[in-house]
Amino acid sequence: MELSTNSVANIVARFLRARGVDRVFALCGGHIMPIWMRLDAEGIRIIDVRDERAAVHMAQAHAELTGSLGVALVTAGPGVTNAMTGIANAHVSRAPVLVLSGTPPRPQENRGGLQDIDHTQLLRSITRYARTVREPALALQELDEAVSRALGEGGDPGPAYLDFPTDTLRADVPAPLQFEEHFRPKRKAMVLPARDVVEEAAELLWSARRPLVISGRGARGAGPELVRLLDALGAVYLDTGESRGLVPDDHPSVVAAMRGTVMSEADLVVTVGRRLDFQLAFGSPAIFAAAKFLRIADAPSELRDNRRGVVEILASPAQALAAIVEAAGDRLPAIDHQWVAGMRRRHEERATKLRGLMASAPAGSDGRLHPHRVLSALQDQLDADSIVITDGGDFLSFGRVGLSAPVMLDPGPFGCIGVGLPYGIAASLAYPERKVVVATGDGAFGFNAIEIDTAVRHRAPVVIVVANNGAWQIEAHDQQVTHGKVVGTRLQFADHAAMARAFGMYGERVEREEDLAGAIERAFANRPALIDAIVTPEAVSSDATTGLAWVPDLQPLAAWDEAERHWRDG
Repeated sequence: MELSTNSVANIVARFLRARGVDRVFALCGGHIMPIWMRLDAEGIRIIDVRDERAAVHMAQAHAELTGSLGVALVTAGPGVTNAMTGIANAHVSRAPVLVLSGTPPRPQENRGGLQDIDHTQLLRSITRYARTVREPALALQELDEAVSRALGEGGDPGPAYLDFPTDTLRADVPAPLQFEEHFRPKRKAMVLPARDVVEEAAELLWSARRPLVISGRGARGAGPELVRLLDALGAVYLDTGESRGLVPDDHPSVVAAMRGTVMSEADLVVTVGRRLDFQLAFGSPAIFAAAKFLRIADAPSELRDNRRGVVEILASPAQALAAIVEAAGDRLPAIDHQWVAGMRRRHEERATKLRGLMASAPAGSDGRLHPHRVLSALQDQLDADSIVITDGGDFLSFGRVGLSAPVMLDPGPFGCIGVGLPYGIAASLAYPERKVVVATGDGAFGFNAIEIDTAVRHRAPVVIVVANNGAWQIEAHDQQVTHGKVVGTRLQFADHAAMARAFGMYGERVEREEDLAGAIERAFANRPALIDAIVTPEAVSSDATTGLAWVPDLQPLAAWDEAERHWRDG
């Protein structure tokens, strides 16, 4: 059935093209076929995947890496329910993603039609906007509103959802109602900070002796301004998984290896677009002692969760940071230079020691590789333009400290393991000229392993390194230590390289340290490629030893939990 140029499906495609969308991550189905074919007609590339969850993960990675809207298209019923994990992950990560779907034609609604379910009821708690568009004349208006909500115009960014009955997609939008104002791309709003609040923030910062700056998602567009603030103030700095690479590792403010110490000794903590979630001990005084807080964000959830700031600035982080530096002028900060220098020195000592330990980490008693050896060999072949995605439970703990790159993504605050391969595919398609690496555990890899097929079909130049220890290792370790036996957490040492080759991808299985470097070189030369590195389950990660697996009551880590109890008891 040929659709007219005024059909809702055509309007959707034209709208996305006008808004700069050049690819959509999708899995086909009858209820969305009108949109699917019009996307192709408009020249929008369809990255067709093997599972809808992966489509949304790819849309999220595309959004986070490019700073633009990510779009996923999934079919009705199980297509939407399959996508829900990806949508929930984008929700917690505050990623601007638009998810589109279809529903049965209006005459079949609530009559037991194929895949007839009210998607919006399922999705409202994990989206910024969720609507079924039944009236063709409202399609453009709803698309405009959904994108605005996804981009965080007036609130937190995050996923927005729209679906359309199939007969609505085939219906026409009256030409007079196709307002150009809805098609036209919108400029991102820059929210300027109030002058008096900026002056209060500058006074607070320049009076602090031991200021600590922590960045998050909201700081991504403010890298240069963040560096200028650190240069002017001389504060110490911690990044998080949401903002890796904003400040170069060699910057004198970086003290990542001293994370626990600086958190406990700082007298002022500055959060820039960062929630005080479980990864930051919820901002508890049990961990941050008597530190005051300065909160800067353009999203409400990153401004006042858990701890209120002595000063709070709701504004675009780049504008706020620049204004603070300007307000401080030539004033000398009251910084404790000896404390800062000591933290930086100890950070460098620890970082140097870690690199040495990684490069020389011995194999296990089973003769299998230590995960540090795999990461060390991989780090040696990264460059200043690499993109790294780390994924997994136990292996993520090793990779979080063992790998460094200008741009990094990980499972995020939702702990959504399995994102690695979809993220890597989206990253390598967005930046095919750069080295894109997925470093993942074997358990996490299995969630979306079938997307190897997607990588091959779309020639996504990604390198996947699977640390294969034959287990859900962080849980297996906890079971053995806590309960004395392992139950249901062992996997096979499956040959993932053979699986990759079966789908037409270059694959190597590596079991000896001396073979690692050559295998990684060949992988980069034959992208897409997969290395199946057999690692020992005897290696114990930091997360396995700190309590993250057994989930303490008050804090995510055992030491923090103990400190919290002591603080609460007075």
